[in-house]
Amino acid sequence: MIDETKIHNLLEKTKKASLSSDRIDEILSKAKEKATKPSSEFEQNLTLEDVATLLNIDSKNENLTNRLFKTALHIKERIYGNRIVLFAPLYVSNYCAASCLYCGFRAQNTSLERKILTDEELIQEVEALQRQGHKRLVMLMGDHPKYTIDDFIRHIKIAANVKTLPHGAIRRINVEIPAIGIDDFKKLKATNHVGTYILFQETYHRETYKKMHPFGPKSNYNWRLETMTRALDAGMDDVGIGALLGLYDYRFEVLSLLTHARFLDNKFSIGPHTISVPRIKKAANAPCSENPPYAVDDLDFKKLTAILRIAVPYTGIILSTRENPDIRKELLNLGVSQISAGSKTDIGGYSKKHNTDSSQFSLSDNRATNEVIYELIKLGFIPSWCTACYRSNRTGKNFMDIAKKGEIHNLCHPNALLTFAEYLLDYADEKTKMAGWKLIEDESKSITNASKKKFLKSALEKVMNNTRDVYI
Repeated sequence: MIDETKIHNLLEKTKKASLSSDRIDEILSKAKEKATKPSSEFEQNLTLEDVATLLNIDSKNENLTNRLFKTALHIKERIYGNRIVLFAPLYVSNYCAASCLYCGFRAQNTSLERKILTDEELIQEVEALQRQGHKRLVMLMGDHPKYTIDDFIRHIKIAANVKTLPHGAIRRINVEIPAIGIDDFKKLKATNHVGTYILFQETYHRETYKKMHPFGPKSNYNWRLETMTRALDAGMDDVGIGALLGLYDYRFEVLSLLTHARFLDNKFSIGPHTISVPRIKKAANAPCSENPPYAVDDLDFKKLTAILRIAVPYTGIILSTRENPDIRKELLNLGVSQISAGSKTDIGGYSKKHNTDSSQFSLSDNRATNEVIYELIKLGFIPSWCTACYRSNRTGKNFMDIAKKGEIHNLCHPNALLTFAEYLLDYADEKTKMAGWKLIEDESKSITNASKKKFLKSALEKVMNNTRDVYI
């Protein structure tokens, strides 16, 4: 799947082309045209050689990077509009037998307080998240026989059934858990609660992977790389991939991510539902986190995010609270479509005082969820908790067929406004309500499609009259 020689050769071959303004314009024009007028039979926007050329752009060349950024924003607005999906991570166990040199949960970190949430503690965590307005979770666990996939599935079912006043409910649970086999994937699927299965390869470079994972259940490169194939073979609806930026050359990692994405698309007609772009952050007793071997600076980070948006326009791009508020704000206009808010990476962090000693890694955005939402509103973005596709069988290939044609915005836009209206009624403070209802009014006026406008008006009336979970 990952031909390292080919990828390195492409990066070397395109260095000269990356200096040509005409060549860059040619690539960006092609990407923009195909994303603006997608065909019913989806064609890849760019070749890997095109992407390699963009990756070799000098990030300090403002002329070229600004053109790149404008193209990424155009494509994002065309496919996703101005909505931003919000979620929160929920760590259930930090027991781990893996040896990852960049992670605070690593087995060698003997100073970490190990814990598995009890059923009652899990319920308290979910209740705390619901009171922030969250309706989408990513549930996580470590890799250790003390806490099994069966334990995790039981906790998924508990979390999915927690309810709080006034209308607190988790409508979608994604999972970010260790590589598992087909039989376990079938168990996950059978819960009927799991949306996207997320797993980062961490690094696609084999030598680096071996160095960063010297022993333990995560040390098998091939087993991890083939996980998404097993997941889709087992019937999982959607998968999310990612690379931990800073372990190896980010240009290699981006080309590998796209190679992986296209392999899945060719084999299953399902590209990745999401791609995550985490950078290494400091973690307790994790030597690599203090001095990443290939640290990615902000300029390169913005460039690679824009390139991913251009290269896979149909895929959601996830940004976590690893990043500080300023860079998160900038990346909203460069392709990011999903962000976490109010996150905690320690066990039980939402329902008790935050204990950084039990965290997987350090966070750079510690703002409360309502602060993040208010900023999104002021920037003109629609905060969204929409989960309609998963209740309407718009998953897997069905979702991809809509997204690749550029039509998903027609569904996501009104659904996002409806979930936003729910938040304003149930959880927002007065300042947020005032700004939020003004945004909904402006967005409603901007709709030109008569049937869409009629649906939204009727659905908003239902929400105002205390009906919840209204969607197309």
